[in-house]
Formats: sequence, structure tokens, C-alpha cells
Amino acid sequence: MGHPPLEFSDCYLDSPDFRERLKCYEQELERTNKFIKEVIKDGNALIAAIRGYSSAVQKFSQTLQSFQFDFIGDTLTDDEINIAESFKEFAELLHEVELERSMMVQNASDLLIKPLENFRKEQIGFTKERKKKFEKDGEKFYSMLDRHLHLSSKKKESQLQEADLQVDKERHNFFESSLEYVYQIQEVQESKKFSIVEPVLAFLHSLFTYNNLTVELTQDFLPYKQQLQLSLQNTRNHFSSTREELEDLKKRMKEAPLTCKLPGQPTIEGYLYTQEKWALGISWVKYYCQYEKEAKTLRMTPIDQKPGAKQGTLDLTLKSCVRRKTDSIDKRFCFDIETNERSGTITLQALSEANRRLWMEAMDGKEPIYHSPITKQEEMELNEVGFKFVRKCINAVETKGITTEGVYRTVGSNIQVQKLLNAFFDPKCPGDVDLQSGDWDIKTITSSLKFYLRNLSEPVMTYKLHKELVLAAKSENLDYRLGAIHALVYKLPDKNREMLELLIQHLVNVCEHSRENLMSPSNMGVIFGPTLMRAQEDTVAAMMNIKFQNIVVEILIEHFGKIYSGPPEDTTAPPVPPPRVAARRHKPITISKRPLRERPVFFGASVEESTAERLSQTPNGGGVEAPRPLHRSRVPAPRPGGDEPGRAPAESRPQPRTEPELGKLGSRLQDGGGKTAGRAANGVVTSPVLRTATLQARRPAPRPGICGREGDCDGVPKPRSHGDKPVITRPPVRPPDPPCRTPIPPKLEQRPDLIAGTAEEMPSSVVASRTKFFETASRRTGRSSSPQGRIPLDES
Repeated sequence: MGHPPLEFSDCYLDSPDFRERLKCYEQELERTNKFIKEVIKDGNALIAAIRGYSSAVQKFSQTLQSFQFDFIGDTLTDDEINIAESFKEFAELLHEVELERSMMVQNASDLLIKPLENFRKEQIGFTKERKKKFEKDGEKFYSMLDRHLHLSSKKKESQLQEADLQVDKERHNFFESSLEYVYQIQEVQESKKFSIVEPVLAFLHSLFTYNNLTVELTQDFLPYKQQLQLSLQNTRNHFSSTREELEDLKKRMKEAPLTCKLPGQPTIEGYLYTQEKWALGISWVKYYCQYEKEAKTLRMTPIDQKPGAKQGTLDLTLKSCVRRKTDSIDKRFCFDIETNERSGTITLQALSEANRRLWMEAMDGKEPIYHSPITKQEEMELNEVGFKFVRKCINAVETKGITTEGVYRTVGSNIQVQKLLNAFFDPKCPGDVDLQSGDWDIKTITSSLKFYLRNLSEPVMTYKLHKELVLAAKSENLDYRLGAIHALVYKLPDKNREMLELLIQHLVNVCEHSRENLMSPSNMGVIFGPTLMRAQEDTVAAMMNIKFQNIVVEILIEHFGKIYSGPPEDTTAPPVPPPRVAARRHKPITISKRPLRERPVFFGASVEESTAERLSQTPNGGGVEAPRPLHRSRVPAPRPGGDEPGRAPAESRPQPRTEPELGKLGSRLQDGGGKTAGRAANGVVTSPVLRTATLQARRPAPRPGICGREGDCDGVPKPRSHGDKPVITRPPVRPPDPPCRTPIPPKLEQRPDLIAGTAEEMPSSVVASRTKFFETASRRTGRSSSPQGRIPLDES
């Protein structure tokens, strides 16, 4: 609502209409004053909330920094190393974000609160003082005027003249106060338009500048996040496979606890109660006993020791063991033993009748009741019928199911699997089953193949080589892994090696269709690791090595061509490195550590000037990279067959990718392993193990030449010196799609030939850049699902 202007001439008339208009100005002034108070109050609350939030984030960051993962076993996989270091990376990222926020909060009070407070006190407060003076002079003038008008005309002329002078003086003072007040109130009314808005604008500018810097950190975080997602997904798959094996082991332990024993452990061990006779009576003392049948030694460790007692472990040599008659003692489950070290018999009480039978069987006691092991079904053998079955299954899968999504991961019906196996391995007509007919679906065929391989009397990769294969997979040296596994494959018996080659060749063919079936080498390793390899003893420690079995199968798939092109030059495996006590020091993937940024001016500097200043800085110059605005020009995609113009190999810098691009990179990584392995039959193929960019602040290595066909170079590393410890990343297993509303445009490389084009495409303001950013978001999201050109891998 507009107010009519206050004319200076109306100050002399002082009409009721003038007073009414002046009252509207005063009400507006009071409303503005109240609004500024609210803004100051809420601004202080916002700044305090930001400080409190920043403190909470810092505390959260410190908590993450202080946590350290422990692990089961003696070695971590590469993915587990990345996960173990993730909390430290998160903490460093949060710390850097909060450092930017603290810089913004430090200036928030000077930008917002103080200017508004000064305007309210100096301008509005001064106007209120003018109002008081105006009202005081007006009241004084009109009261004197009333008295003057009541003077009698019969007064002396001198008195009347003096009264006139007094009235004129007060009228002059009142008119002057009125003019000053009208001038001041109109001035405040006009100046508030910029005096109030400017501080809020400056505060928002600093807030959005912080958000812009946060976007830069987010883009640095994207490659690390993608690699960590792959590590998490691989570790989750290993966990699922290990959990199934542990559940099966737990079930077997419930049925027959003594069938799951590690070599070198006592024949039997557990808690027993011993009858001890004292002068005042008999007491039963709890012992933890360990009996070794070969040496007939019984070790008894007391459990209920009294405070201060010095009774230690007892080592006894067994002479005989006899079951105690039920009616000879008031305790149940008792048996007597005789030892060389003690005269007389020692009465022991077991925990149950079944437990007593186990102890007496182990000690060759009288009236023994031997424990019968679990009866197993007739085991399958690696014979001609088995080879025929495997070949028929492979032909059926490659003929009608190689592109089926989740092939080998999806489980078939147990009834159908047993029906197929019984029909195929029927002694009367073995192998007389047509798997190409419609009677057998792909799930049944793949599940039957896995069941056959898992239930062989000895796994395909044999018990004898199991430990050496696992140790090879645990090595941090990638060359050693490949060389050791290559040598160990040729130590397998001929039939086993032939079966392994048949299976791995098939898995390579399946992985070549990973775009359709979503089965990467890493997926296949999770499925066939426990199938082709298993430890001879069923223990939790053996189950914890399943993840390394998966890695062995994955390496066989990725390097099939090299491994089966012929035996290694040295037929013996490389020397096995000594076992580690602590975790190996493997350099994990990290978030980019950027140099400190120049702090931009919070208000007053134009976006164009700061952008031009940033573009003028070169990577090798003395300037420090300042935060870039959101509006970035898109770098043209590389042409498949030619080099990018203007790119110096030694000075090139890896481009951070948007999340859709990183998702496609995962699919290409899946294809890269299979394609490389498939081409290996025609020549020697270098290791397709991918190196995760450490993204640390150092000079990037030269890029290899761009390949002529998509996927040709995916997964091919550069030559490395001996002892180099790169971080590897295996192909992803359909990682969960991260939530992303709009893809973030890639950073612009600081190249001279692109600066001119960047300046033309760059919007003139932050608002314009955001508008352009959101206009193109939907189109980019739509294109993200379609195949694009080759995405160069980060190599640094």
C-alpha cells in the first residue's frame, strides 16, 4: 500500500489531513521497527542453531574418527580395507565441510545482525527522537497560542508586542521541528528499501557461497562413494555366502558336535564335576577338562577357585575308565577314572547321559557306547558321467539361458533338482536326460550343476591345495596373487584341471553377457567360491576364508586366457609369504585432498569476476584453486578413435563423474573382465585388475591412449614396478542406486582452449546459472540410462 508524500508546505498549515498522513508514516515506521527486531531475533537463533549443528557434526566426526574396525582372521580383503578406513575418510570430509561452515558463521553476525541493529538504533531511533521533539514543540506552541489569544486588548502595547514575539518564536520552533521530522521520516521510509535488504542479501550470499563450496566437496566425494559402494556390495555378497555356510555348520554341530574338530585339538573337551573328599565331607568342584586320546593325557583346569587359592592346572595320565553304577551314588551321569599320578579312583560327573557316553568312548571306558557318525548320502564322483552332466548343463545354459537375469544366483526347486539328478545319475541308464527339452528350466539346471559340484567327494580344486590357494588370495601383491594361482592350477590332477577349465570357460561366457544377466566375475566368485573350493575341516575359521575362495574364482575368471594359455615358466608356485599377525598396510581408496581454497568475498564481488579469476589459474601456477560456481560448461565427450584436442597427457587431470556416469562405469567394469578374458585365447592379456584412484593431491600419471572400441581398455592397468601396492576394485555387483534428484555437472578442466567457450556458456548470475541447471536436469536424467561413449578411467 502506497502512502501520499508529505509536503513541506503542509508543515506550516498543520492540517488534520496532514496529521492523518503523518500518522500512517509513523505506523509504517513502527511496523518496520518490529520487523527488524524479529529478523534480528530469528537471525541470532539461526546463527546459534548453525553453530550448534556444526558442533554436533564435529562431535559426530570425532566419534567416527575414533572408531577402529576389528576383524576375524589374519587378513582383510581389499574391499574390507576400504571399508575399515571409511570412517576416517567420512570424518575428514565432515571436518572440511564444517571448516567452511565455521568461516561462514564467523561473518554472519557482521553481515546480518550488526547492520540491521545499527539501522534500527541510528535511523529509526533518531526519527523517534525527532517525533518527540515535534510533539513537544507543537504542544508548547499551541498552548502558548491559546494563552495569547485570550489576552485582553486593553493590555499595554508593550505587553502585547512581547506576547506576539513569544508566539512567533514558538511558531518558528514548531515549524522547524515539523520540517525536520517530516524530512527524517520520509528519508527513513526511502532508505529502508536498501538498508534492510542489503544485510539479508549479504548473509544469503555467504550462505549460498558455503553451499557452493559444499557442492565442490560433494563432487570430490562422488568417486570415493562409488568405489566404496562397490566394496560394500562385494563384502555384503561375501557375507551372504559365508552366512549360509555358517548356518549349515551350526546345524551339523547340533546333530554331532564332535564331527567338527580342528586338527591338533584335543579328542574331547568340556566341563566335568569332580568329587573331592575332605575331612568335613564331600564337595563337587567344576573343572574344564581336555583329553588327548593318543597320549592318554587329561588336563583339568579348576573353574570355581576361591579367592587367593593357588590351585593350578592338573595334568594326569589315564589308566582306566569305568562307568559308575546308578545305584552306587546319588549323582547322575558319573564315571570313575584311574590315573598314574593319583592313587585310588577319581569320580567325574558329566553334564548329560549323551555327554558321558562321549567321554567314555574317547577314554575307551568299559561298557562303551560308540558314537555313530552321520550317515551321508552316496557321494558323487568326478567321472565320465559327471563330465557328461556338466557339459550338458553348460550347453543348456549357454543355449537358452545365458542372458537370463540372475542366472546361477536364482535357486531352483529342490524337488525338481533331486528329480533331475536322480534321472541323470540313474545306474540303469546314466546320462539319458535331454536338458534342451522344455521339461527343465534354467533355474533347475543351474541349481543341479551347483549341487553336483558341491557334493563331490572332494572339491574340484582339492583339499590338498586349498590352504595354498587361500594364502595366495590373501597376498597384497597383485602379481603374486595371479602368479601363485596360475602355478597352483597346474598342480591339480588332470581330471580336476580339465573340469575347472570347462567350468571357468563357461563362467567367462556368462560374464560377457553381464549387461543382460547382471552376473559379473565378482558375482560368480561369490556363487562358485564355496562350490569349487572348501576346507577339509568344518570350522568357523574355515568359513571366514570363504571370501578369499571367492577371490580365487574371480581371478580365474578375469585371467582365464592367461592361466589356461599354458603352465607358467616356473612350474612351482612362488614362495608363500609368511603369515601376518596384524592387518597388512594396504593403501585404501581416499577422498581427494584438495589444497586450501581462497576465501571468496562474502558480498560485493561479482560472480563473473571471481569466475574469470579462477579460470586464469593453472594447475602448475602459484594460485590456489578457489571455489567454482555451480554453472559449469560441459566438456565435449571424447571421440572414439581420436585423442582429445588440447589435452597434454602429463598434465591431464581425472574428471569427477556424475552419479549416472559412475553407474554406467560399474556396468562397463563388469563387461571389461569378461571381454578381456574372452580375447585372451588369441594372445597374452595383461591383468585386468582395476586400480582405484587414490585421489590424493599429487601429479597424475600419463593416460594411456584412447581405445578404438568401447570396453577395449576397460580394466587394463598400466605397467607397475615391483612392490607397488595399488588398490584394486573388482567389477561391481549391481550396487544400490544412490538417491540423486539431479545429476551434478562435471568439473571444467582448466584448459586454455576451453576458457573461451566457457565464458560464452556461463550465465551472468547465480540465479541464471541455477535456472539453467534445473532446466537441463530432466534431460540429463533421461539420457543417463542410455549407452554413452567410453568413460575414461581415473588413473592416478
